[in-house]
Amino acid sequence: MRPPRHVPPHRPPWWPETEPWPPTGPPPWAWPARRRRFVWRIGLLFVLFVALAFGAFGLVFGLVSGGFHAYEGPRGPFFWGPGFGLFFLISAMFFIGRALRRTAVPIADLMEAAGQIADGDYSTRVPERGPSEVRQLARAFNSMAARLEATDQERRGLLADVTHELRTPLTVIQGNLEGILDGIYPADEAHVAPILDETRVLSRLIDDLRTLSLAESGALQLQKEPTDLAALASETVASFRPEADAGQISLDMETERGLPGVQVDPARIRQVLDNLLSNALRHTPPGGSIHVRCLASPGSVELAVADTGAGIAPEALPRIFDRFYRAGESKGMGLGLAIAKGLVEAHGGQITAESEVGQGTTVTVRLPASPSP
Repeated sequence: MRPPRHVPPHRPPWWPETEPWPPTGPPPWAWPARRRRFVWRIGLLFVLFVALAFGAFGLVFGLVSGGFHAYEGPRGPFFWGPGFGLFFLISAMFFIGRALRRTAVPIADLMEAAGQIADGDYSTRVPERGPSEVRQLARAFNSMAARLEATDQERRGLLADVTHELRTPLTVIQGNLEGILDGIYPADEAHVAPILDETRVLSRLIDDLRTLSLAESGALQLQKEPTDLAALASETVASFRPEADAGQISLDMETERGLPGVQVDPARIRQVLDNLLSNALRHTPPGGSIHVRCLASPGSVELAVADTGAGIAPEALPRIFDRFYRAGESKGMGLGLAIAKGLVEAHGGQITAESEVGQGTTVTVRLPASPSP
């Protein structure tokens, strides 16, 4: 590995302390094949340009000196130097111009599209044409533009969703406070309690959004420790049993013996299970049942929550882990499953859902098992 040229000998103050200075790069023979081919093409173009320059010089010299003749013809000497030089010059100019055009036009497209992207037009795309290296660059540019467009649309949708979710509790709080201040409502528990409830809704929404943002950005701090997942699940199920009994819903749990341990943040995994059980209770009618399973699978421990609710339509199932997505008449803010997905993936696990309309839904969490001592 060798440092790039024109690198200052001293580390700049903004350079990360964890990275070496000067930066090193691979030697030319270690470059990817596409990059080597592109460099060879540029080198060949340079050689052709030099040959064109020499050809033009030879042509001018031949014209000035009277040309070169190969033999004496019946009508005098036959001069071949200027004609050959002119043919060579025209041919070289044609091939070099063609090569420059095949490279320059796609790069001009990329420059124009980059300006449009900088102006905020993320729908810009460039045609894939020219040498293979330039086509690959255009393909990467289009992929980047598509991701930027999707991110911008997601940002706009998130702002609209957050605005919608904030509007209802703020309207309730404002209306009740104005009524109390105007003397329309007395400042008693019946009118103050709804204000307190809506502030809790706002607080929970802010906490959920913060958790989701940290999980999606990879900045969520996890306090991992060896955890008995079966015991954690059993405690969480027990805390939901009074609510299930009040709704006339059967809630039970099945645990496989000899489960391997897991290295997780217990509070975050409990939050995942809380979300899954809350959803299951919300969508299971009286007389239904919720079954929690904690089983071992190859290299992981599996935690599943199955209910006998109305189920999820096939077209809605792929989107249930999207934030603010609510299928049908679903209540809530649409953040529970999105948060669960972010927390599970932050632990290196997976979460999936299976559902059949009229039969119920099963959400399965798989967490990596701790290695055996």
